[in-house]
Amino acid sequence: MPRKILSFVARSGTGKTTLLEKLIAELERRGRKVGAIKHTVHEVELDKPGKDSHRFLAAGARAAIVASAGRIACFERRAAETPLEELAARLPDDLEIVIAEGFKHGSSAKIELHRKAQGDALLCRGEADDPTLVAVVSDVPLSLDVPVLPLDDVGAVADFVEEWFKGGPSKGG
Repeated sequence: MPRKILSFVARSGTGKTTLLEKLIAELERRGRKVGAIKHTVHEVELDKPGKDSHRFLAAGARAAIVASAGRIACFERRAAETPLEELAARLPDDLEIVIAEGFKHGSSAKIELHRKAQGDALLCRGEADDPTLVAVVSDVPLSLDVPVLPLDDVGAVADFVEEWFKGGPSKGG
């Protein structure tokens, strides 16, 4: 059975990462095991020239793993973007909650972050009526066909996320 994933989407500069930092900390405080996946349109270059793993890749290896007692990192060259579901399948099996930042064009369930200062239009409603939208987190009240959660209440967002992963709100998931 495919793993459930909840993507948080928004326009650039809306505060997705800040919200997810607070959300992850709250969910972990509640005893949940959380995994996170970040999408970026920029080239990812975390490996450093001169380091062994970088040298392995430069020599032609398709992948290199760096492992220590507390962390594992895998550097892999890919010809195309990897689907979110494939990335999530690589995460440890014991995670209860898998959230993603971005992947707005993907098929996973989505929560959209909205700020009035960014404009009235939503990415997942209006012209682009995305059926995978399960909620909106906003700094202003909105009248929508999905729950609207207050941006300044990470506890309410965490409650919704926990309920969604338990199988509560089933739309889009």
